[in-house]
Amino acid sequence: MGILLYRKHVITKQPYIPQLIKDFEKAGLIPLPIFINGVEGHVAVRDWMTTDYETQQRQQGNLEILSLSPESAKVDIIVSTIGFPLVGGPAGSMEAGRQVDIAKGILAAKNIPYIVAAPLLIQDIHSWTRQGIGGLQSVVLYALPELDGAIDTVALGGLVGEDIYLIPERVQRLIGRVKSWVNLKQKPVSERKIAVILYGFPPGYGATGTAALLNVPRSLLKFLQALKSQGYNVGELPSDGEELIRLVKEADEFYPENNLETRYIPSVNENVETRYIASLQQENFVNARTLEKWLGYLQTTRIEKQWKSLSGSGIKTYGDRFHVGGIQFGNVWIGVQPPLGIQGDPMRLMFERDLTPHPQYAAYYKWLQNEFMSDAIVHFGMHGTVEWLPGSPLGNTGYSWSDILLGDLPNLYIYAANNPSESILAKRRGYGVLISHNVPPYGRAGLYKELMALRDLISEYREDPQKNYALKEGICKKIIDTGLDADCPFEEGKKLGIEFTPQNIGMFSDRVFNDYLVILYEYLQVLENRLFSSGLHILGEAPNQEQMNSYLNAYFGDEQEENHPEDEQKFIQDLLMQSTDELRNLLRGLNGEYIPPAPGGDLLRDGAGVLPTGRNIHALDPYRMPSPGAYERGREIAKKIIQQHLQENGSYPETVAVMLWGLDAIKTRGESLGILLELVGAQPVKEGTGRIVRYELKPLPEVEHPRIDVLGNLSGIFRDSFVNIIELLDDLFQRAADIDEPLDQNFIRKHALELKEKGIENSCARLFSNPAGDFGSLVNDQVVDGNWESSDELANTWQSRNVFSYGRQDKGQARPEVLNQLLGSTSRIVQEIDSVEYGLTDIQEYYGNTGGLKKAAEKQGGKKIKASFVESFSKDTTPRDLDDLLRMEYRTKLLNPKWAEAMVNQGSGGAFEVSQRMTALIGWGGTADFTDDWVYEQAADTYALDAEMAEKLRNTNPEAFKNIVGRMLEAHGRGFWDASDEKLQKLRELYELVDEELEGVNE
Repeated sequence: MGILLYRKHVITKQPYIPQLIKDFEKAGLIPLPIFINGVEGHVAVRDWMTTDYETQQRQQGNLEILSLSPESAKVDIIVSTIGFPLVGGPAGSMEAGRQVDIAKGILAAKNIPYIVAAPLLIQDIHSWTRQGIGGLQSVVLYALPELDGAIDTVALGGLVGEDIYLIPERVQRLIGRVKSWVNLKQKPVSERKIAVILYGFPPGYGATGTAALLNVPRSLLKFLQALKSQGYNVGELPSDGEELIRLVKEADEFYPENNLETRYIPSVNENVETRYIASLQQENFVNARTLEKWLGYLQTTRIEKQWKSLSGSGIKTYGDRFHVGGIQFGNVWIGVQPPLGIQGDPMRLMFERDLTPHPQYAAYYKWLQNEFMSDAIVHFGMHGTVEWLPGSPLGNTGYSWSDILLGDLPNLYIYAANNPSESILAKRRGYGVLISHNVPPYGRAGLYKELMALRDLISEYREDPQKNYALKEGICKKIIDTGLDADCPFEEGKKLGIEFTPQNIGMFSDRVFNDYLVILYEYLQVLENRLFSSGLHILGEAPNQEQMNSYLNAYFGDEQEENHPEDEQKFIQDLLMQSTDELRNLLRGLNGEYIPPAPGGDLLRDGAGVLPTGRNIHALDPYRMPSPGAYERGREIAKKIIQQHLQENGSYPETVAVMLWGLDAIKTRGESLGILLELVGAQPVKEGTGRIVRYELKPLPEVEHPRIDVLGNLSGIFRDSFVNIIELLDDLFQRAADIDEPLDQNFIRKHALELKEKGIENSCARLFSNPAGDFGSLVNDQVVDGNWESSDELANTWQSRNVFSYGRQDKGQARPEVLNQLLGSTSRIVQEIDSVEYGLTDIQEYYGNTGGLKKAAEKQGGKKIKASFVESFSKDTTPRDLDDLLRMEYRTKLLNPKWAEAMVNQGSGGAFEVSQRMTALIGWGGTADFTDDWVYEQAADTYALDAEMAEKLRNTNPEAFKNIVGRMLEAHGRGFWDASDEKLQKLRELYELVDEELEGVNE
């Protein structure tokens, strides 16, 4: 193994260097230590290390690197203990990204794993083990090396006083992982054992074998067939991906009756080939005593403390045995990741500080290592839960559960390319080597059914208003029936207090009506042209002509032929065709080869740099946020927010809640920070290297509005990934509270002084999140489980989960008084939506966090709060009101036959996506009082009462269909939807039918 070490630490006789080399030798590895000053790391790798792959390439005449020394030594893996980027080292640290291509070229030529693992040189062990690796140290050890494609970062030790000490257990973790990667490379393909992990969260809702934006059944079958063609032993495969998922699901849900020894044989459809079923006779159990041995005394004690006893959780536990459900094809084992906790009671674990996974979860991952003896693990799609388990926020320790359960297993993780934020967790806490996949093609919403009829009516009326005056009433009726009077209110009528009805429209002049129709017609055009994700992506599949056109249309706009040079179109086309690399690089990863890095992001916002997919995606340098462009765009948005508030209320907002999420911060390079800085009246200050070192208050006259107070709500990923930014913001709020300015011009100071007078500590804490090392508001868990009576309960859940303050001193201290005061004075919420694929109606996090905050602020302040959203993927920076955006999204996606058809044609995964959105509809009802009848009416007509569609959903994913119908009935029960008795009766019958079918299956 090639190891890069600091020469300076040899000269100063730091004992960790000989210790590290001895440990490697003791483990049977042969270290090739090269001591460098810091800047010449890439020269050492380029000239003094070579590999079997490079030798073969040179023999074939492919001389990628010209300067290789004849004396170079052959290595199987490279470990750098320097951190920083490979090219430039510490000297080039703040220019990360400039030299990445050189580093990628060198590492690709070697084509072996490149690991950066080092003791912390600018942080002490004590603060790391208690709060996680933070600030500049996290950039040096994680963010910058990841730009080069570094994997499996292990912090090996750190400072104690002035000296560097190793933590022996961490050194052993690095050694174990190094050996596993080398073993993967050296083991014959036919003997390699691969474990594939699918997801099934939340259980019972048809989620098994689904992943965000990915068609798992088809992708999985494709992957298994590719393994077979490479010489892996995969036995006999079914010919259909959905059948494959059904078999895995049955194995996962297997419940033994009385006799645990009965052989389990999956049931077989008559039309499915039976020859491979015999090899699936499988039931795997782990005895509690065996698990105790695998975990060791310390970890067993931690689990027992949490769950009372190893066998007492009741989760997939029978007597003193844990079930590990899955099926085996030759040397490939496929299973479903265990559920995360107790369904139906998300609150139970809420206030526990030292959480642990439940015993069966631990047994599952330990079984893969110790019993199945897996050589590598593939987490199939976005996203699982192992990397979210309790432990150090950054820099796994021996107490971090993701580290304990993944152990030394090489982890290949298939992830959507447009989500660099959550993938950071998979990479850093879950040791994932990411293989990115493309997003599905984009579709344009178009108009349908009543919306199309309305447009045609308006067109006809406008051709000759005098002649077609009789259409007026019909147009009004259509507007009311489709609920469009909520999207586009008839303002003239509102002013006079006259209800908008077909009968009343005659009271208004033709000019007033015609002006209204212009606004309505423009809105219909907006709806028609909105983009959505059309269906799901299949791993490693290049787009067909129709899909290619939809990518290009979305990227270039409709005028692509006229305005864009042919070679630019060809360039994008070629990159999109390379999505075949997704499967190729997954197989290369399983050979222990180097997977080239690429920035995560999406084509529409970030351009061609995010393509081709199939790369090991990374985020950006957190010391450069916000970028100049993001700062300016953020300022523009903040000014519009202030302006909107002034127009509506005649006064400035005292407090605005700004949602700081990791995903939009990374993808927009910090636009949400730009919004916050403009509200406060501040700007970033850079040093000579381009690194942002402070957020400086601008003089009040330059700000042109009072300093608005901010409640910064941090997602768990932002909290853990951007510690440096949190500390800079905390410092900014402190200075804003201290500066001597009039209180009516500085609301931060005003509120801080009010709290100070009450004797409340840290009165300028402004950055709140979940408990340290924990993620999520749990509001969405409550909504999914349906165990809430009133909206106030959801508000309380959000509040209790977000009361924890972060900054230079606070690392998760509860500050309820400060949070309550900020919530009480909040009059607006602002958030960025960063992609077409994940809108407000698509994922549970928006209502769970932003909706939860809205409800908590309304409860605390006793008044309605506006939430404004900016779609950062569009050129338009105008903030849209929550209700308006929800209506727009529901019209163009969930209720749009084009979207529905594209999704439902994807099989079980598509049905689950529809089901998720019905749950989110209930979530928005609970947190934002969004209860437009027409959404439920049309959803019921589209998915439940259309016999053909209902049949399709019921056949492909009965659990998802049960949830779709169940949520409609729940909406009526909660008063969100006033459904007719006839509709309710039909829905109840459908629910009972699918419920009985599922009962029959489970029996």
